[in-house]
Amino acid sequence: MTLSQIDHLALRCASVAATSDWYITTLGFEHVYPGHGGGVPVILRLGSTFLTLFPHKEDDPPAKNGQAWHLALRAPTYADFQSAQAELTTKGIPFQFRDHDISHSIYFSDPDAFLLEITTYDLEK
Repeated sequence: MTLSQIDHLALRCASVAATSDWYITTLGFEHVYPGHGGGVPVILRLGSTFLTLFPHKEDDPPAKNGQAWHLALRAPTYADFQSAQAELTTKGIPFQFRDHDISHSIYFSDPDAFLLEITTYDLEK
C-alpha cells in the first residue's frame, strides 16, 4: 500500500453555510465542486488540504475517542506564521501560542468549536 497525504477531514457543523463562510473568509479556503451531491457535503480546499462539511443531525452519535480532535495547517515561513496571527487578531479571533521546541503553533476554534492549529517549523533565528 502506498499513501501520500491526508485527503480530507470531514466535519459536522451546526450551520454548514456559516462554517463554510468562516473557513473561506478567515483561512482562505476555496469552495470546490459546488452543487456536488446536491450541496452536501460542501467541499473546501486549501492547497492540497480538503475539508468536507456536513450538517449536524440530531441522531448523530456523540463524539468518542478516536474521532478528529483538531486540524493543523502549516505556515511555510515564520513571516507567514506572524501574518496569520495578525489576521486572526484583526478578525477578533482569539488564539493561544505554544512553543513546541521544534515548531511554533497557535490554537483557535472554528464556529462549531472545532480546534484548529497553525504551525510552522521555520523558527525565527
